[in-house]
Amino acid sequence: MRAQLMDPPPHIEDERRRLGLDQRDEMWEGVIHVVPPAAEYHQNFEGRLVAALLPLVDARGLRVSPEVGLYRADNDFRVPDITVYRPEVTSQRGVEGWADLVIEIVSPGDESRIKLPWYVENDSREILLIDRETLDLELYRPVEGEPQQFMPVHSVTLDCTFERVDERLLRVVSGSYSQDIPMWRPG
Repeated sequence: MRAQLMDPPPHIEDERRRLGLDQRDEMWEGVIHVVPPAAEYHQNFEGRLVAALLPLVDARGLRVSPEVGLYRADNDFRVPDITVYRPEVTSQRGVEGWADLVIEIVSPGDESRIKLPWYVENDSREILLIDRETLDLELYRPVEGEPQQFMPVHSVTLDCTFERVDERLLRVVSGSYSQDIPMWRPG
């Protein structure tokens, strides 16, 4: 299910904010995209992936945050599942301008793929898509203003490779560092 609100009255935005329902909302050139909460197993995987990336991020003087706003303008921002960025591009509201690495955990029917061109236009260096059902991986980088897929799935930003071991296990490898991230799904 998708919900988009064009030119919503201020009281709707205020009420969503007051109730904490706006945490994953995105604004695409003035249109609010209401994003439902992620499934528990999606969130668990996301947290474990952030933890696995922390040593690589810290070693490079970067930051990593789940679900932080990536802003191009007040009325144009996205909320990736995970963002790796430089400390100097932050503000009170989130990340301003660009990210070094954006990670989207793709859920059925979500808008992750639709956001690829926006991330490239917003100067994001790398975009990693991880299918939450299969753990299939796709890594994109900007090439002549367009997202281009790269194989193997090796992040230049973190100098690490993301490997799908099987549909329930992702591995991050960088030199002698290796971390497995399980995806525990119900059933």
